[in-house]
Amino acid sequence: MAEKTCCICWKNLNIRSMRRHFSVTLTGWTVLILAAWNALRLWTSLTWSGVLAEYPAQLPMTVSKVMTAFWLVGGLVLFWSIWQKKPWSVKLLIGMAAGYTVWYWSEYFLFQSPKPNALFTVIVNLVLLVIIFFATRSLSREAYERNIEHPKTE
Repeated sequence: MAEKTCCICWKNLNIRSMRRHFSVTLTGWTVLILAAWNALRLWTSLTWSGVLAEYPAQLPMTVSKVMTAFWLVGGLVLFWSIWQKKPWSVKLLIGMAAGYTVWYWSEYFLFQSPKPNALFTVIVNLVLLVIIFFATRSLSREAYERNIEHPKTE
């Protein structure tokens, strides 16, 4: 009678293949933190909409809620795709980084009257873009190595 295994066979588990590059892990956590920030923004705008409506805002509340929900869902999909090592996560990461940067800076220049902490904002944005640049190289390398290990058969 054959034995049943209900857990992972540790002898055949390749620990090295489970490891991600540091920049990929850092990017995943950064994406998750930005998604949490957008979740907080969405919750705040939904919960405090009565109070926020009393104060004049250049950006309409509906637009703010829709854009925040869009970036929240996009960030969660991106985090999931990075963690699951999906091959299309590299393109999604680049697109989301470019889109989020354009959206943030357009909101910053068009809708914020006093522009506080411009130097800090530029430095943080550049640091995040450098992390994303190295992560895309690591993600591309992982996808390339995965294709070598498991080539498609025709």
